[in-house]
Amino acid sequence: MAAKKSIQILDQAQIKQKIDRIAYQIFEDNSEESEIIIAGIAKSGFVFAQRLNEAFSKISVIKTHLIEIKLNKDIPTEVALKPSLNNETLKGKVVVVVDDVLNSGKTLTYSLRPFLEADMKKIRTVLLVDRDHKRYPIVADFVGTTLSTTLQEHIRVEFTEGNASVYVE
Repeated sequence: MAAKKSIQILDQAQIKQKIDRIAYQIFEDNSEESEIIIAGIAKSGFVFAQRLNEAFSKISVIKTHLIEIKLNKDIPTEVALKPSLNNETLKGKVVVVVDDVLNSGKTLTYSLRPFLEADMKKIRTVLLVDRDHKRYPIVADFVGTTLSTTLQEHIRVEFTEGNASVYVE
């Protein structure tokens, strides 16, 4: 059996360019706000959210709160926010939910749960890569790139100190 071959789809410079573009799109979408919440889905989605928050802070005076969304993969209805925020804190706020890759849409759908239970002003979704294999009715508002892949292919996003890459395997 042949080893899986990795093909680099995006390099560090391309990912940075996409992050910068998305930061401007978020700013344009929320230019009247005084603060927004940027919520990254645990692991790579949160690292992507950190980088997006950094880029956003360079172009805007809008105050941001960076939080991490932790999902229990075995029981996806169990969602935690770190630091935790209550419904009163979230009321009337804009939330930008960030993930690295959208495959079926399940993770992104369940990650929205704590925000749907609050009286949010607006929720936006951001993806670095949209694979377009949705089983759930979810659409991202801001996307770095959309890839047409087979169901057998896997998208791997690597964020390391000072570097980032996206591969299809």
